Amino acid sequence: MAVTVDPDWWKTLFDEIYLLTDARSVCDGEITRREIDLICGILPMRPEHRVLDLCGGHGRHSLELCSRGYRGCVLLDYSPSLLSVAQAEALARDLPVRILRADARNTALVSESFDHVLILGNSLGYAGDDRADRQVLGEAFRVLRPGGWVLLDLADGDSLRDSFNPEGWFEIGGDWVVCRRRHMEGDRVSVREVVLSKEKGLVRDRSYSIRFHDARSAAALLVDMGFADVQVVRDFVLREERGDYGFMRQRMLAVGQKTGKPYRAGGGLVGG
Repeated sequence: MAVTVDPDWWKTLFDEIYLLTDARSVCDGEITRREIDLICGILPMRPEHRVLDLCGGHGRHSLELCSRGYRGCVLLDYSPSLLSVAQAEALARDLPVRILRADARNTALVSESFDHVLILGNSLGYAGDDRADRQVLGEAFRVLRPGGWVLLDLADGDSLRDSFNPEGWFEIGGDWVVCRRRHMEGDRVSVREVVLSKEKGLVRDRSYSIRFHDARSAAALLVDMGFADVQVVRDFVLREERGDYGFMRQRMLAVGQKTGKPYRAGGGLVGG
């Protein structure tokens, strides 16, 4: 059965409840450190570089980078709830992350002012209008300096198709139960998520929809947007634990440069 989704679902879904339902993926410090280890091994990042964490949520990646000495980090997201969490964490840890609220399609940031743009946590494909992905990547291209890099963390469409699970559920803290029903149509998956409390009843009943890419379509999209030397890393942070982690288990990284300088990194890369 198809799932009916408000095309603007992403404007209100990412809040304190989201941080609880997705805590196993987005609030696990060890996972975040492993992801940053890999990203720093792929991109030619230096402490003096300016890094834009675009659609960065509660800032787990930019805060981790800043704690490692990358002091030119800017976190940008649309959710005031997640940004308030990031602000509190930055103050508590005395980390100089600049935190901004804006739509990733129109950031109002200065052109050619960043060395790297990170779009992590499967943050493309949210809007009902598929042109939105190109608008987000157009902004990334605009704010990058010549020679700068963009890095996307996306659900791996091929793996999703192969292991698609139309239903999943798990418990949180012995009280909450999260149930998800998924419907796949073409390159888009729609999800109805119901969160129940054993003590208090219904906590949330929301739907959302995400358009996904395979390795070749992600690479082609970056090339179309003007990026060069595009490469894709598959099997990004594979989980060994059992359980339903939705789109956060089977992921890939797509990397591109604003100029045609040669791309050099370790193994595990496939061309677009």
